Amino acid sequence: MKKIVLIGGGTFSHVRNHLSLAAPAFGATVSTLDEMLWQRMAEAEDFNFQVRGEPDVIRKPIYSVELYMTKMVDATSDLVTNEDISNLIDKLIADKDVRVIVFNPALVDFDGQVGDVPSGKHAERLRTDAGDQTLKLTPADKIIGRIRKERKDIFVVGFKTTTGATEDEQYLRGLDLLKKNSLNLVLANDPVTRKNMIIAPEEARYMVTKNRVDVLTFLTDMVLARIENKFTRSTVVEGDAIDWNGPEISDTLRQVVNHCIQQGAYKPFRGKTAGHFAAKLSNEEIVTSIRKTNYNELDKVGMVRVKSKNADEVIAYGHKPSVGGQSQRIIFKEHPEMDSIVHFHCPPLSDVETLAWSDPVPASVVLEPNQVSIRPQWMNECGSHQCGKNTSDGLARVDLGDGDFLKVVYLDEHGPNIVFNSKTPPEKIIGFIDRTFNLKAKTGGMVHG
Repeated sequence: MKKIVLIGGGTFSHVRNHLSLAAPAFGATVSTLDEMLWQRMAEAEDFNFQVRGEPDVIRKPIYSVELYMTKMVDATSDLVTNEDISNLIDKLIADKDVRVIVFNPALVDFDGQVGDVPSGKHAERLRTDAGDQTLKLTPADKIIGRIRKERKDIFVVGFKTTTGATEDEQYLRGLDLLKKNSLNLVLANDPVTRKNMIIAPEEARYMVTKNRVDVLTFLTDMVLARIENKFTRSTVVEGDAIDWNGPEISDTLRQVVNHCIQQGAYKPFRGKTAGHFAAKLSNEEIVTSIRKTNYNELDKVGMVRVKSKNADEVIAYGHKPSVGGQSQRIIFKEHPEMDSIVHFHCPPLSDVETLAWSDPVPASVVLEPNQVSIRPQWMNECGSHQCGKNTSDGLARVDLGDGDFLKVVYLDEHGPNIVFNSKTPPEKIIGFIDRTFNLKAKTGGMVHG
């Protein structure tokens, strides 16, 4: 049985006997999520479990939900300090059955000390008749980043609180937390503006709302959907980067990507850019963008050659490949006439009509000049098999004239995948991009370098 672990409540940092710093929090969020997870699993045919509170209703369990509250919420809890939370995380990392950690404890951000006396629960008590005292604050160690650093298979949800921030400031603070700690989702909230939003690794922001129940319901659905995503393992072996201006890259792909770069399609955040692009070398090999690089410096960083061992394993030569590599392999397999892919995180122009498809787009469909195929993406994390299949199923044909064509799908709140053959004149592909997408804007919102 795989475990979904919820952690909530505030912590204390002891300074002296009868004096502590505290981060007030009383577990309402994780209590609500606990109820929602069980309810959602009860409603979904794909989830089986023992119904909580009904011992006679027993089914084969897939996930159990474990709720950990600090002593600030539960008097029987032994979770009091940040150190206690850190020790709990060590145990959860060591537990191979842990699949999800919803990390919502309010941790004290600083440890305090008065004078030269070492802080502690039983340190000498301060006397009020001694007059004013000076408290020295020292930043406390961070915990959440250790989880996926040691266990990439654990799905981690983090939380970020701002106070009186604009929506963009709130988004950037949450995105920074997510990227810095390699989290899977972040729920950002602001108790002053009452605004909530869910931030994803693909730099999207979902469910921007003041309705707390709605955002927690959507977060529950995203967690249960995305933990079912399957990923390909990449093994990096010795090798050199592929020169962006070398013969492995077609002139068509190079011109199209260079145009997107020049128009600002790849906007850096923390020095890295989102998106990907690739060229098919054979049925087993592709050249793809390198993960966690700045595509605006493509002439310097180059590309990486990737060879498939099977559906779940690839060998990468010299560098870690883009997370979009799995989507690229699925697309090249299911659309064998295509050998080039470009993906960036920019929205359609305002006058472009988006056509939603719940099923794979029929091969007979050809889009009009002001149309683009759209697919929902909230349930799929970028880089998963499910993301690749969703992308491939949504590709619709666009006639470029004189027998030339490309295929395109726009992943909602994410960005387009534009797929073509390298023999297609690059100016036709660039023309389509320029009249369809706003390369100056960014899905999710503007980010800063």
